[in-house]
Amino acid sequence: MAAAARARIAHLLRQLQRAACQCPTHSHTYSQAPGFSPSGKTTDYAFEMAVSNIRYGAGVTKEVGMDLQNMGAKNVCLMTDKNLSQLPPVRIVMDSLVANGINFKVYDNVRVEPTDRSFMEAIEFARKGAFDAYVAVGGGSTMDTCKAANLYASSPHSDFLDYVSAPIGKGKPVSVPLKPLIAVPTTSGTGSETTGVAIFDYEHLKVKLGITSRALKPTLGLVDPWHTWHMPGRVVTNSGFDVLCHALESYSALPYHMRSPCPPNPIFRPAYQGSNPVSDIWAVHTLRIVAKYLKRAVRNPDDLEARSNMHLASTFAGISFGNAGVHLCHGMSYPISGLVKTYKAKDYNVDHPLVPHGLSVVLTSPAVFTFTAQMFPERHLEMAEILGADTRTARAADAGPILADTLRKFLFDLDVDDGLAALGYSKADIPALVKGTLPQERVTKLAPRPQSEEDLSALFEASMKLY
Repeated sequence: MAAAARARIAHLLRQLQRAACQCPTHSHTYSQAPGFSPSGKTTDYAFEMAVSNIRYGAGVTKEVGMDLQNMGAKNVCLMTDKNLSQLPPVRIVMDSLVANGINFKVYDNVRVEPTDRSFMEAIEFARKGAFDAYVAVGGGSTMDTCKAANLYASSPHSDFLDYVSAPIGKGKPVSVPLKPLIAVPTTSGTGSETTGVAIFDYEHLKVKLGITSRALKPTLGLVDPWHTWHMPGRVVTNSGFDVLCHALESYSALPYHMRSPCPPNPIFRPAYQGSNPVSDIWAVHTLRIVAKYLKRAVRNPDDLEARSNMHLASTFAGISFGNAGVHLCHGMSYPISGLVKTYKAKDYNVDHPLVPHGLSVVLTSPAVFTFTAQMFPERHLEMAEILGADTRTARAADAGPILADTLRKFLFDLDVDDGLAALGYSKADIPALVKGTLPQERVTKLAPRPQSEEDLSALFEASMKLY
């Protein structure tokens, strides 16, 4: 890396740090009474925990047929992708359905990093099938596609944008009953088996959007560590980065009692509510697991202890961020994935350019946490310490650089691409990347510090190179 480039990145990060709020106290406690935001809107005073039922254990997938029988399911949709349809996780599910006399149809056309078009194809299949239950076997793409299919098949007269989050969609609350959905995650990243979130690329605008409602969360998540044996090394790495950032962002998110407006009715309280005492517990525990096991899980596919713990960490992180939310790393990641040009990630068997979600999220993390650190420096230092930094003599003002350096070392040790430039982006792409971030209000508004378009531009520029 050229000296001039290093100096430029250091300058940008110093600017971001100096621009941070300099209020003398930034305690991140939950004893505050509800107050008023600068806009005059009343802030929230409550948070709500919603999570799927979770069953964990090696080999637990074989119970899925019994679960569906217990639910009284007669006509089941099994969703997966073409790669997984030939692998053991799907075969185990199908064998269990057959053994328990469950009638089912397979939809294996799920797209890795789904789009509105691929969602609509799955929705059409679900509507025609008139299914009374769903099983999703795969990563976040499969689980999110299945959630959307269940939603729109259960609400056949709704327009697609009705339930898509504002400002692009109408963000209507889900009031129709959905069918039971059992999720069988085969990657260790999204935590989608626990959440009411479905993410997709909106091709018309080339941005990622979300459907977010507690009603979407699976009825049951079967978390089976045996499935992690089949994950290639880069998939383990990138899905692990998603777990890492879920924990980092939910723990550093705006506290729930500072989020505005206060909903006039509980049905309008968002799934992503801000950091809260329960989500915090899961976020910190997740970080400790990631720090201990992610590198082991990547480097040794036979390390079942490491891969099993990362599989469980994905679920733990899902419980955390599924109720607290994420913020800038995820908000900025969506245009990074959506505007991809020619980059194809190693170990992903796809026929289209692809920036894996976890990679798109983690590449901006050093810049993002430099930007946010002075809002809640104690939390940023705590996260850095969990990830291996020596913070014994650290000052609050050093929280951002310390966490950023810790993350860079973590990424370097795992042979991660050197910033956005390695994915084919340049400074000329920054306006488009910023434009793609602006619609992500459902997550960016949960950042502990508000951000302008100029701030976002600086963050993307500081993320062009990491090392």
